[in-house]
Amino acid sequence: MVHGLLRFRRWARAGVVAYIRDQLRRRIRTGIGRCPYPVTLIVDSQSVKAAETVSRTTRGYDAGKKINGRKRHIAVDTHGLPVMILVTPANMSDRDGARELLWRLRLTHPQLIQIWADSAYAGQLVGWAEDFLDLRLRTVARPKGAKGFVVPRRWKVERSLGWLMRARRNVRDHERLPEHSEAHLTWSLITVMTRRLACGGRPRTRSWDKKHLAG
Repeated sequence: MVHGLLRFRRWARAGVVAYIRDQLRRRIRTGIGRCPYPVTLIVDSQSVKAAETVSRTTRGYDAGKKINGRKRHIAVDTHGLPVMILVTPANMSDRDGARELLWRLRLTHPQLIQIWADSAYAGQLVGWAEDFLDLRLRTVARPKGAKGFVVPRRWKVERSLGWLMRARRNVRDHERLPEHSEAHLTWSLITVMTRRLACGGRPRTRSWDKKHLAG
């Protein structure tokens, strides 16, 4: 158990987890006839409660969601495959978390052109991303007059967050350090991608997903 934990920390610190994630994503993308390096991403965030093992300095209170814990900022490609995860205190706004996330994405993925997000990311962040990162941040709001459930352009990042929550460990944040939380979340999505490759490159989906995969 101890040796496994030490290996996990070493792999996370050395970038091994991120390397495995990126290689699996590239293999899936090339397998379905797409460029291995995505140029368009979708971002979103999710607040979850934190366990007692999470220190006070790395947690916060999300007044909007009424959650005391941490916030997960996630970037995926247009197929919902993970590109990057950033974990912050839950009281950090989506815009502030996105600044750090977009900055890291620009440094590690110079080919990126545009980012899709919901209306919570609108405002000064759009101009900042274009002026300082040369990224086009496009926000999507609910169509006026729409009734009932509407499938937005960014629904695939919502699906990826749903994949994370299928792992019982991810329902609550237990990690003392945010970077360890990021590694655990990445491992969960690595499992999703390996299963997808085992199924021939197509995602294991429910009927609703199958209906909208072409979107």
